[in-house]
Amino acid sequence: MSFLAARLSRVKPSATIAISAKANQLKAAGKNVIALSFGEPDFDTPQNVKDAAIQAIQSGDTKYTAVDGTPKLKEAIVAKFKRENGLTYTTKQITVGTGGKQVLYNAFMATLSAGDEVIIPAPYWVSYPEMVLLAEGEPVIVPCTQETGFKLKAADLEAAITPKTKWVLLNSPSNPSGAAYTYDELKAITDVLVRHPHVWVLTDDMYEHLVYDEFKFFTPAQIEPALYDRTLTMNGVSKAYCMTGWRIGYAGGPEKLIKAMGDVQSQSTSNPSSISQAAAVEALNGPQDFIPVNNAVFKSRRDLVVKMLNEAQGLSCPTPEGAFYVYPSCAGLIGATTPSGATLKSDEDVINYLLDSQGIAVVHGAAFGLSPHFRVSYAASTELLEDACKRIQKACSELKLA
Repeated sequence: MSFLAARLSRVKPSATIAISAKANQLKAAGKNVIALSFGEPDFDTPQNVKDAAIQAIQSGDTKYTAVDGTPKLKEAIVAKFKRENGLTYTTKQITVGTGGKQVLYNAFMATLSAGDEVIIPAPYWVSYPEMVLLAEGEPVIVPCTQETGFKLKAADLEAAITPKTKWVLLNSPSNPSGAAYTYDELKAITDVLVRHPHVWVLTDDMYEHLVYDEFKFFTPAQIEPALYDRTLTMNGVSKAYCMTGWRIGYAGGPEKLIKAMGDVQSQSTSNPSSISQAAAVEALNGPQDFIPVNNAVFKSRRDLVVKMLNEAQGLSCPTPEGAFYVYPSCAGLIGATTPSGATLKSDEDVINYLLDSQGIAVVHGAAFGLSPHFRVSYAASTELLEDACKRIQKACSELKLA
């Protein structure tokens, strides 16, 4: 009999962390490696946010807080949802966790029973299906190809819904593809969901503010008020506010669900850091003018990476609406022969070839549920990205295509 819990056999480790670990090992061994595998802005946390954290420390705001968030932070989140999304919540409808990941995990642990299904469009963030499996649910993966803009279509959602469906999980803009849903695209999805009252909506809006080319962001409960009572709208300060290490995520939803999620959190981590919460209050309530400045840099990086990857032999890279990722197809490289005589049979072979031959760390599409692709994070300096793309072009040029 194994000492470990049987549920662990249902999950696998994060592929993004594994690739980054391999890149770090190569760096430590002296290899010149450019890691484009992490989803983390390279900009520093705004100074006013850091100052708020320092003030919290100096004023003794270093004690336990309410399990799922301080009143001040909940009030700031209520104001954010009203101001930016037209959603009205009370503080009893708000939960705060140690990053968006904990909020999602709490929701699944609080609601899923064995056999309950969660519809997840692919490509997806690597942790979605694994969290569902840990909660004894069943991920139902719906492929969303490059031809459909990596977005879930209403007809495909309709076909995936069964009497066992508990949630549909939507992520816009998307990790890993950067794809974001327009109002009309989301409206078609919400129209389907209105017809299935047993299905709840979990929306991951973590990249809400990272959109380009005049794209306008919408979230499902904003578009369809009939879904308000069965939607959990998750967000956080990690990406737009450059606060990944501060670990603050939050969500608004029905009070009964929020309370259940708080019960889960009370018996796991308890409250997020009091200092991080004080910083998040300032992030949400303070000046927002740095966001479009950062976005202009991200957009120029996106355009550079898309252009250079499309100039590489065997790659096809669409232009995403948001986030800081591109998700090029490497279908043209499958079956190619490397200079050493190996055959590239999968997107994992492709990314290992890029790492071994040119020191470029990216994440293979199979990790995100849709092959043959790979994810490139362009949350790095323009100079580094240009160097990385030149190396990718060189690696591709040295292949003998099938």
